[in-house]
Amino acid sequence: MSKSPAKKAVKKVAKKAVAKKTVAKKAVAKKAVAKKKPAMPRLPADLKLAIKCAQDKQAIDLTVLDLRNASAFTDFFIVCTGANTKQVQAIADAVEAGLKVDGQKAALVEGYNRGEWILLDYFTFIVHVFLPAQRTFYGLERLWGGAESIEVSEG
Repeated sequence: MSKSPAKKAVKKVAKKAVAKKTVAKKAVAKKAVAKKKPAMPRLPADLKLAIKCAQDKQAIDLTVLDLRNASAFTDFFIVCTGANTKQVQAIADAVEAGLKVDGQKAALVEGYNRGEWILLDYFTFIVHVFLPAQRTFYGLERLWGGAESIEVSEG
C-alpha cells in the first residue's frame, strides 16, 4: 500500500524540522567553543595569595603581567590601583601581612611613606600599587608590552 501525498508531505516537513534543529544545535555548540577563553596559566600559590590580599582591600584594575618569556628580572608583576594614598597603603599592608603569615617577607619595599606608588619585591614577583595618576604616567603595562597579561577575576 502506498502512502498518501498528504502523509508524505507531513513526513518531509518533519524531517526538515529535525535537520534544522540539528544544524542550530551545532551552531550554538560552535559559538560556545569559540567564546571560551584560553586556560589561565597556573600561577604560583604565593602570587595567588598576594592577588587575593589586594582584592580584599578593593584594589582597582588588578592585572598580572607574566614576564617569564620576557627578558626580565622577575617572573610576574602584579599591578593594581588604589583610589587614594590610604587605600594604596592598605593594599600594600594587606599583601605584606598575608604573605608574612605564609612565611614570606618582601625583600624590598619602596614608596610606602608617599603612598603614590608602592613597590613590594618578592623576588619571583613584584607588586606595584599605584594611585590612578601615577599608574597612567608610568604605564607599566605599556612599558612591558611584550609580557602576557593575565586576566584576574574579581574577588
